[in-house]
Amino acid sequence: MCGLTGVLNIFPARRVEETDIQQMVGMLHHRGPDGTGIYIDEYIGLGHARLSIIDLEGGKQPIHNEDSTVWVVFNGEIFNYVELRENLIQKGHIFYTHTDTEVIVHLYEEYGDEFVQHLNGQFAIALWDKNPRKLILVRDRIGILPLFYARKEGQLLFASEVKAILPLWESSPELNPHALDQLMTFWSPVSPETVFKGVYEVSPGELIVIENGQISKKRYWDWSFPQNNSYRAGTESQLAAELHDLLVDATQIRLRSDVPVGAYLSGGLDSSVLVSIIHHYSNAPLRTFSIGFEDDAYDEGNYQNLLIEHLGTEHSRIQCKNHQISEAFLNTIWHTESPILRTAPVPMRLLSGLVHEKDYKVVLTGEGSDEVLGGYDIFKEGKIRQFWARNAESSFRPLLLKKLYPYLDLTKGHAYLKNFFGIELDKPESPFFAHFPRWNTTAKIKEFLSGGIKSQLRNDALETMEKSLPAAINQWHSFNKAQYIEAKSLMAGYLLCSQGDRMLMANSVEGRFPFLDHRVIEFANSIHPKFKMKALNEKYLLKKAFQKYLPGEIVKRYKQPYRAPDIPVFFGGNTPAFVNELLDKQKLRDYGYFEASKVERLIKKIQAGRAIGYKENMALIGILSTQVWHYHFIENYRRNYSQ
Repeated sequence: MCGLTGVLNIFPARRVEETDIQQMVGMLHHRGPDGTGIYIDEYIGLGHARLSIIDLEGGKQPIHNEDSTVWVVFNGEIFNYVELRENLIQKGHIFYTHTDTEVIVHLYEEYGDEFVQHLNGQFAIALWDKNPRKLILVRDRIGILPLFYARKEGQLLFASEVKAILPLWESSPELNPHALDQLMTFWSPVSPETVFKGVYEVSPGELIVIENGQISKKRYWDWSFPQNNSYRAGTESQLAAELHDLLVDATQIRLRSDVPVGAYLSGGLDSSVLVSIIHHYSNAPLRTFSIGFEDDAYDEGNYQNLLIEHLGTEHSRIQCKNHQISEAFLNTIWHTESPILRTAPVPMRLLSGLVHEKDYKVVLTGEGSDEVLGGYDIFKEGKIRQFWARNAESSFRPLLLKKLYPYLDLTKGHAYLKNFFGIELDKPESPFFAHFPRWNTTAKIKEFLSGGIKSQLRNDALETMEKSLPAAINQWHSFNKAQYIEAKSLMAGYLLCSQGDRMLMANSVEGRFPFLDHRVIEFANSIHPKFKMKALNEKYLLKKAFQKYLPGEIVKRYKQPYRAPDIPVFFGGNTPAFVNELLDKQKLRDYGYFEASKVERLIKKIQAGRAIGYKENMALIGILSTQVWHYHFIENYRRNYSQ
């Protein structure tokens, strides 16, 4: 991966200054420490910070076509570039590099705006066609790679990260209160909103064209599911074999690289499957990396060791201490560019630091398997709640939740379950049905918002999310509805961003995601949900397809979602100075996002050891990270960005 930047003069008033592009590129050095490149003409300036992975010597960007009329800066990987290149050469195109980037310019020459349909990859692309003076901004189907844009007096500014846009911003940034409201429900804003007022993201699967002063948007791909039970035919064994072959190929092409490729190994099913594929279906050395925690409740070391011994991988592990998380939190928000609700991104940044330390630039990860193949508890909850909703007054049906959470205290009985899991039982057809309990819990954080912020909120977060949904969603199976919502909210907006790309690129490491190959997704979306979750057995078809390669303990283990400690990190011993400073009553009033008195009561509750629930943990991290965000991007704006 790399970093891209640019300035387009929509109504050219002056030539783009090279110093402007240099300043923008300089903000992305962590994404591309191996070199920079700039292209400028009378209408546009393009900049690139390179992390060299393919064609180490010849792949410097921007890349152009034969007559230098089409120029590209690109962040990501085109995994099928070998096949595309051969086909384009047969059609008469002449290449001057061996990089995957050059495939993009020739595909555009051959197919126009439809070039993106031919790409299998993860990408953010800015393509400039000089003759019609047309700029294309496009982002991969799933939203693995980020791309942002903003308007400024006849100009369009765009970059891989918002911090690269800010040097050319006209004034101090402002927080977008609607985006904060959405984040404190869904864990991320509803695309294309960002927490920066006036800055937008190119949405996953979206292509934006700027030509003749006009901006047009096109959704070229989206998650889609069958209607009217028109699912893919095939027996269980046939579908498992098809999934097996697709995942093997998706993994093999993601091993294409001119530098060594490693893999994250969590000890769970997904990363174990990928490492097993590498072992059985490639000649790549098995180099794996993992996180451990001092608290056994979060640590998966026993399962990691099981697979390490089973396959004989060369392994490195970072043992993450609480004080390391608190010390790294401040700078982590600099990279997320967004508030977060849990500390989980911080250890992921420490893990990518270990990868970098071991001289690796690329890792494969199992991210996306739960969304694509039905692995989350929220999908199990949805199934049970659908059954419960058919007889909402039943005292027996909600007790099925005990199968999911045997550790929960259910002695409080039906009233307790009704209050948490029974919310909105009268709306089983809603696309949000499976998510209502979680969102309701998360939204309690908004009790801490100040009156000033609340007064600025015009639209309800759920209404905004609903407007973003495809019309066909109401015709899908309830399980598929839940999959779509999870993929478009938590996964794209948080897991692949704050916990994914930003934590990897903070240490100049590229992550690759075989489960998010669009062919795998389209196959999984076409099969009946019963193959994804058989009764309450999650990722059933994945287990059937790969169980022969794995120890039985990993296949049969109860899913343990990746988590990290929250409150104990900051109040389990010595509280870091920045926490006391940014949660000070006067600082809270100065920033204006939260009611200082309510935050003070929360902190006292924490200090008394009475804050042990999800709400308190999310509230603390959400409030603190928002304060840190303001500290970085607003309070210190003039020092960091002003010219």
